[in-house]
Amino acid sequence: MSGSSLDSTAQTEVDPLVGIDAKTSWYPTARSWSRSRRRILGYKGLEANHYHVMSRTCGGAVFFDDTEKEALRRLIWRVAEFCGVEVLTYCVMGNHFHLLVRVPHHEAYLERFDGPEGEKRLLSHLRVLYSKAYVEQLEADIRQWRRLDQETAVQVKLQGYKDRMADLSRLVKEIKERFSRWYNKRHERRGTLWMDRFKSVLIESTLHAKNDEPPTTDVVRAMATYIDLNPVRAGLEASARDYPWCGYGEAMGAGTRKARRALCRVVERPVDAWETQDVAEVYGRMLQSQNAFSVPSPEPAAVTEGSAPEPPDALTIFREAVVLGSQAFVEETLGDRWRSRSCELMGRLGTVFSVGRRRARAPDGS
Repeated sequence: MSGSSLDSTAQTEVDPLVGIDAKTSWYPTARSWSRSRRRILGYKGLEANHYHVMSRTCGGAVFFDDTEKEALRRLIWRVAEFCGVEVLTYCVMGNHFHLLVRVPHHEAYLERFDGPEGEKRLLSHLRVLYSKAYVEQLEADIRQWRRLDQETAVQVKLQGYKDRMADLSRLVKEIKERFSRWYNKRHERRGTLWMDRFKSVLIESTLHAKNDEPPTTDVVRAMATYIDLNPVRAGLEASARDYPWCGYGEAMGAGTRKARRALCRVVERPVDAWETQDVAEVYGRMLQSQNAFSVPSPEPAAVTEGSAPEPPDALTIFREAVVLGSQAFVEETLGDRWRSRSCELMGRLGTVFSVGRRRARAPDGS
């Protein structure tokens, strides 16, 4: 074994997260991305769309230890920065993770890489995820292609990076694939780590309501509290602030700037207002007020002949929905596909908003 390999092995033994913090090196034969399947996406005319994302390990049987939760937490922030996606909050549990993200309009986001300095800005941006050696090799390749009058090759290569930005499916795919490689190496295992593809819920934001009937509940805030209260529902902590692998816990514990700025956005405060506008207290009160999200949902009551079924509780709706927002938002988004199921009302939050639900399936329990 070479000296460099020995050094690398020793470093991994000292710090198991060294691999997750490492940036992508140059791989001449690296494969390209495949196109993702279609899912319910937001309006292209909006500045941004909000989504709740959840993904679970195969069969829920793989459980992450604290080091692995920390690795996934770090990876989420770094990949999101590369993709130009804002993480508003998140939660990494033992066998699944949740994200609440704001995905900007794809074409509008890419405008920052236009103009005479656009290529330079793009190459600088790549350093978020790629090593210095990788970017330098890419720059050398670009110079060589241009010497050979192969400008098309340059643009195709650069467009490949742009295509991965401001895209929900690419974001989650990148997180899951990178984490899988690190996890499998750590455990000397092979094979699939994640169950199927991820679940996503399109959420109407009161800031970007497309119609004249905004949701009477701020669904983005409600979803944020639902996500941050995961460890409380699971009985891991009495308070979300004590769980270091969720947005609120990170903001209150480690106090990272990213987590605090994200929660400032959730409560619609300036991004640097954490200290000056008591954002921690405001969001903490929001968490305390969401009793429906802090305890497991009860078993559904039996429906007898002639009786009306009980309305779905808050947890069931947040688990099974594909769209959350006002009635007009849900119906316009789903169209005629699930029209008959797109107007269920939820009162457990103290307000009412419409819900587009998935076709009948067992709740995932998250």
